[in-house]
Parts: sequence; structure tokens; C-alpha cells
Amino acid sequence: MMNPTNGARTVDDHRRELLGPVAALPPVTLPLASCRGLTLSADLVARVPVPPFTNSSMDGYAVRAADVAPADVDHPVELPVIGDCPAGAAAGVFLEPGSAIRIMTGAPLPAGADAVVPVEMTDQRLGPGETPRSVRIHQAVLKDAYVRFQGEAVSIGTSVLALGTVMTPAALAAAGAVGHGELSVVPRPRVAILSTGNELSVPGDVLRPGAIPDSNLVMLAALVEEWGGDVTLAERVSDNPPEFRAAIARAVDAADLVVTSGGISAGAFEVVRQSLDSPRVQFVSVAMQPGKPQGFGTLTRGSGEDVPLIALPGNPVSSFVSFHVFVRPVLARLAGRDPLAETTTIEVRVVDGWRSPAGRRQYVPVRLDGPREPYDARPTHPLGSASHLVGSLHLAHALAVVPAHVTHVEAGESLSAHLLGPLAPR
Repeated sequence: MMNPTNGARTVDDHRRELLGPVAALPPVTLPLASCRGLTLSADLVARVPVPPFTNSSMDGYAVRAADVAPADVDHPVELPVIGDCPAGAAAGVFLEPGSAIRIMTGAPLPAGADAVVPVEMTDQRLGPGETPRSVRIHQAVLKDAYVRFQGEAVSIGTSVLALGTVMTPAALAAAGAVGHGELSVVPRPRVAILSTGNELSVPGDVLRPGAIPDSNLVMLAALVEEWGGDVTLAERVSDNPPEFRAAIARAVDAADLVVTSGGISAGAFEVVRQSLDSPRVQFVSVAMQPGKPQGFGTLTRGSGEDVPLIALPGNPVSSFVSFHVFVRPVLARLAGRDPLAETTTIEVRVVDGWRSPAGRRQYVPVRLDGPREPYDARPTHPLGSASHLVGSLHLAHALAVVPAHVTHVEAGESLSAHLLGPLAPR
């Protein structure tokens, strides 16, 4: 849908266009330890129960509850200790009536026992030591006390993790606990990045006249890694069309997604636009600030598969904002995740007002203060969201979102903001 004010495509419509042809990558089977951050491609059911056998939840003594029922501080019950049961031991000594077995946390409950007395309720000291001949028990316990029963947490066949679950450390632990050493998961998307422009120089090099350090290549590569992709190619490319087309060919063969920066505006030397403009790649204006020029489409690698392309503007803040608004959802979709669920939206309160362009949704990098919502929000630079202000981007906790119909943001006003990462403001 075109915005009637300026003829540009809306942010939401452009994002839908980007996501339309994108599907999750084919699943792969990987060792459990290699699955952190990946998405399950199938429901996961328990192969073993949790716990896998009935065991003790405490260090202490396995007993028959009836034998210690009379015990109290003034009248302890003394029982002979007929053996040890450490964690990892197989089923061992049978517990005869009127006796006890020293047992460790996680050890299988001996046959004949129906309760555990913690060592703190006995006359024995904590820690290592020889197996005592007998134990005095100062407190009665009920049947089943301090016992964890086989399958009480999870039984075999129970659904534990659903398709689409992102494998966090806790999810990895759950998968391992129910007997899975390998998982069917969606792999990390492979991303190729091309930063274009004759003016770009390697960061740290002495600048020649008219040159600027290329901050986009390292920024976009880091953002891809931060949001779940693997960078398989990252190149700085001049505005020479044959050179760019050769780089694009390498990128398409190396990646599941190609991201470019620069070369898409209306100037005379826009190498990305000149080299790729076709029915399969479009260059449009999006009603946002920064980031108005955008490009997208599909490219075909030699083996015949289509690879999505996202062409971002070259100004660093524009590229940064566009990554979060457009590239992040595509990365999520490729990785089998919900493309919009990962954006955390919070409410912020404007401390100092600013102006916003008419008819364009504005994204302003802001730093946040305060212990809770609504956080106080201040632009990271006095010039607000100007597209060249890369030197203050590291101060931003979020992107404050100004609706397209608003032209002036007043102090004290509330806005929505998209958090840029998992860290809460301090």
C-alpha cells in the first residue's frame, strides 16, 4: 500500500513483501551440544523417564519408615548400617527390616526401603567418612519422604518440547534429560554481506581524500551473528559494476541470504541498483526515517535455488535501523522462528522533544533510564536519527518509534520503542 502523503511504501507493507517468499531452511540433525539457539523442526517426546529410576533427593540413610516412626530428639532410634549406596551405583543391598543403608543424593533407592532420613537428622557428620556401624536417627520421617519416583517429572512418550522451540540452555538440558543426544533443527542461516562504495576505506587505514572508514561491513556482520546467522562472506566492493556482479555471484553461492549496503539511492553511481534492477529485484521508497531507500528480491545460484536479497541504504544509522526493521525478521523466518515475536516492544517517556518528518515513521536511537516502564528516553545524539550519526549508536538501548502522522514529539509524551538487545537499561 502506498502512503498517500509521499507515495512511499509503508514499513509494514515492505516487511510483508520481504517475508512473502521466505521459508524456513530445511532441517538438519545435529549433536545436542551444537543446537544452542537453533529451532526444533519437530516435536520432541521423552525417550526415558525423568527421573529414570526411583532415587534419593538427599544425602542420608535409606530406611523403612515404620522402623523410625518412634524417633525424636529425646528418644533416637538406632539402626545398624549394612552398606553404602553412592550415586551411579546399580541396585545393590536389599534393606532388611530394622536396618539402614547410607545413601547419596541421586542414588537408586534400595529395594526394601521406602524413605530417606537426611544426614542432618542423625548423629553422623556431613561429608566424607567411613561407613558407620550404626546410625542414630533423631526425627521420624513419613513413607516416601525424600524419595523421587521414576517418571514422576516426565514419563516416556510425554511431549517435552514443541516444534518451533528455540533451544535455550534450559531446553538443551530438557532434551538431554529425556534421552536425546541429537536433534532435528533448522540450521543457522548463512549470510553474505557486501558493503559497497568507492569512498569506503578499511577502518584504521590512513584516509585518502574523499574516503570514509567502512563501518557498515563490521556492523552488519556483528548484527547477523548476534541475531542467529553465520556470516559466510563479508566483502567491501567498489562501485564498478563488473566487480560488484562478480562479488554478488560469490555471495549467492555462499549464503542463504545476501545483504548489501549502499548503492541503492537515485544518484548516478548506485552500483547495486544499476547492476541488479530487474523484475526479480525491486528498489523502492519506504515511508520511514532513516532508511527511505530499500531494495529486495531474489537471486539464483548456479545450482538453481533462489536466495533472498535485502539491499540496505549505505548511511550507517540507516543501515543499522533497516537491519533491525527488515533483516532481523527475515533471519528469524529462515531460522524457523516467528519473524515478529522476537521484537520486544516497551513504552518509553520522552525527556526532550524532537521533530519528525511528515508522512514517515521515524526510528530514533534512544538511551533509556529508570528502573521500570515507562523508561525515560533520550536520543543518543542531539541530531536525533540523522543517518550518519554512527558514533553514538553504541549508546542506544532501543529505537523509539514515532508514527508517520506525528511531526513533533513533545517532552513527557509516551512512545513505543523496540529494544535492540536482551539487556535492560540500567
